[in-house]
Amino acid sequence: MNAIDKFLDSVKWDADGLVACIAQDHKDNTILMVAYMNREALKRTLDEGRLCYWSRSRKKFWLKGEESGNVQTLKELYFDCDTDCLLAKVEQIGDAACHTGMRSCFYRRIDKDGSVTEVGQRIFDPAKVYKK
Repeated sequence: MNAIDKFLDSVKWDADGLVACIAQDHKDNTILMVAYMNREALKRTLDEGRLCYWSRSRKKFWLKGEESGNVQTLKELYFDCDTDCLLAKVEQIGDAACHTGMRSCFYRRIDKDGSVTEVGQRIFDPAKVYKK
């Protein structure tokens, strides 16, 4: 058994065969997004050096940036102490990680009074990029 297969066997996949993956910019440490990977997506990420996920909403394999061009290349990969969450340090090519056109999916701050403040930076117009 090779090292990649041994690692994949050690991951604690959830009941749906998925593991959460946090994508973080390797230069400025911005948390860009959280997505899920199945075994195939994680193996392809390791083999190709480009972030691949499993879309829970679309129920299909998802190569990050396949529609938007906002690709993530893998710089480093970590797993937590329970082996049930991954942290991918990535180079975000195209500056926006979020399908809403924002740099990060975490662009809304919940204030102490419960109000929500938008604090992120919009990089692109999703209507133009996804043509939907």
